[in-house]
Amino acid sequence: MTDVQRTTIAITLAALLLAPAGAAGFAAGSGQPQPPQEEFVPIDQVPPGDQLPAAPLLIGAYAIVWLVVFGYLWSIWRRLSSVERELTDLSGRAGGGAQDT
Repeated sequence: MTDVQRTTIAITLAALLLAPAGAAGFAAGSGQPQPPQEEFVPIDQVPPGDQLPAAPLLIGAYAIVWLVVFGYLWSIWRRLSSVERELTDLSGRAGGGAQDT
Protein backbone atom coordinates (compact mmCIF):
# COMPACT_ATOMS: atom_id res chain seq x y z
CA MET A 1 0.00 0.00 0.00
CA THR A 2 1.45 3.35 -0.99
CA ASP A 3 1.68 6.44 1.20
CA VAL A 4 -0.97 8.19 -0.89
CA GLN A 5 -3.40 5.33 -0.35
CA ARG A 6 -2.70 5.31 3.40
CA THR A 7 -3.26 9.05 3.57
CA THR A 8 -6.49 8.82 1.61
CA ILE A 9 -7.76 6.07 3.92
CA ALA A 10 -6.76 8.07 7.02
CA ILE A 11 -8.55 11.21 5.81
CA THR A 12 -11.65 9.21 4.85
CA LEU A 13 -11.78 7.52 8.26
CA ALA A 14 -11.36 10.85 10.04
CA ALA A 15 -14.21 12.34 8.02
CA LEU A 16 -16.45 9.35 8.76
CA LEU A 17 -15.68 9.51 12.47
CA LEU A 18 -16.30 13.26 12.69
CA ALA A 19 -19.43 13.34 10.50
CA PRO A 20 -21.81 12.05 13.23
CA ALA A 21 -20.64 14.82 15.58
CA GLY A 22 -21.62 17.46 13.04
CA ALA A 23 -24.89 15.74 12.22
CA ALA A 24 -25.82 15.64 15.92
CA GLY A 25 -25.79 19.43 16.03
CA PHE A 26 -28.22 19.61 13.12
CA ALA A 27 -30.46 16.86 14.52
CA ALA A 28 -30.70 18.59 17.90
CA GLY A 29 -32.33 21.61 16.30
CA SER A 30 -34.88 19.62 14.29
CA GLY A 31 -38.41 19.15 15.55
CA GLN A 32 -41.87 19.89 14.34
CA PRO A 33 -41.74 22.16 11.29
CA GLN A 34 -42.91 25.66 12.08
CA PRO A 35 -44.80 27.83 9.62
CA PRO A 36 -42.66 30.55 8.05
CA GLN A 37 -42.52 33.83 9.93
CA GLU A 38 -44.08 36.89 8.42
CA GLU A 39 -41.75 39.41 10.08
CA PHE A 40 -38.39 39.76 11.82
CA VAL A 41 -38.17 38.40 15.36
CA PRO A 42 -35.19 39.48 17.53
CA ILE A 43 -33.11 36.60 18.88
CA ASP A 44 -33.94 37.40 22.49
CA GLN A 45 -37.65 36.82 21.72
CA VAL A 46 -37.12 33.44 20.05
CA PRO A 47 -37.73 30.41 22.31
CA PRO A 48 -34.49 28.61 23.34
CA GLY A 49 -35.57 25.45 21.54
CA ASP A 50 -35.69 27.30 18.21
CA GLN A 51 -32.26 28.90 18.53
CA LEU A 52 -29.47 27.19 16.61
CA PRO A 53 -26.26 27.01 18.67
CA ALA A 54 -23.63 28.46 16.36
CA ALA A 55 -20.54 28.00 18.56
CA PRO A 56 -20.41 24.16 18.48
CA LEU A 57 -20.94 24.11 14.72
CA LEU A 58 -18.24 26.73 14.15
CA ILE A 59 -15.76 24.94 16.41
CA GLY A 60 -16.53 21.64 14.69
CA ALA A 61 -15.99 23.16 11.25
CA TYR A 62 -12.66 24.68 12.26
CA ALA A 63 -11.57 21.37 13.82
CA ILE A 64 -12.33 19.47 10.63
CA VAL A 65 -10.51 22.02 8.47
CA TRP A 66 -7.42 21.93 10.71
CA LEU A 67 -7.42 18.12 10.73
CA VAL A 68 -7.52 18.08 6.94
CA VAL A 69 -4.71 20.67 6.71
CA PHE A 70 -2.50 18.76 9.16
CA GLY A 71 -3.28 15.47 7.41
CA TYR A 72 -2.29 16.98 4.07
CA LEU A 73 0.95 18.42 5.48
CA TRP A 74 1.74 15.07 7.12
CA SER A 75 1.24 13.27 3.81
CA ILE A 76 3.55 15.74 2.03
CA TRP A 77 6.19 15.24 4.74
CA ARG A 78 5.98 11.45 4.37
CA ARG A 79 6.26 11.59 0.58
CA LEU A 80 9.17 14.01 0.75
CA SER A 81 10.99 11.71 3.19
CA SER A 82 10.45 8.81 0.81
CA VAL A 83 11.86 10.79 -2.13
CA GLU A 84 14.90 11.86 -0.07
CA ARG A 85 15.59 8.21 0.87
CA GLU A 86 15.34 7.14 -2.77
CA LEU A 87 17.71 9.92 -3.84
CA THR A 88 20.22 8.88 -1.16
CA ASP A 89 20.01 5.26 -2.31
CA LEU A 90 20.42 6.22 -5.95
CA SER A 91 23.41 8.46 -5.26
CA GLY A 92 24.99 5.63 -3.23
CA ARG A 93 24.44 3.17 -6.11
CA ALA A 94 25.95 5.59 -8.61
CA GLY A 95 29.22 5.26 -6.72
CA GLY A 96 29.85 8.95 -6.40
CA GLY A 97 28.02 9.32 -3.09
CA ALA A 98 26.60 12.66 -2.04
CA GLN A 99 28.82 15.44 -3.30
CA ASP A 100 28.73 18.86 -1.71
CA THR A 101 29.22 21.76 -4.11
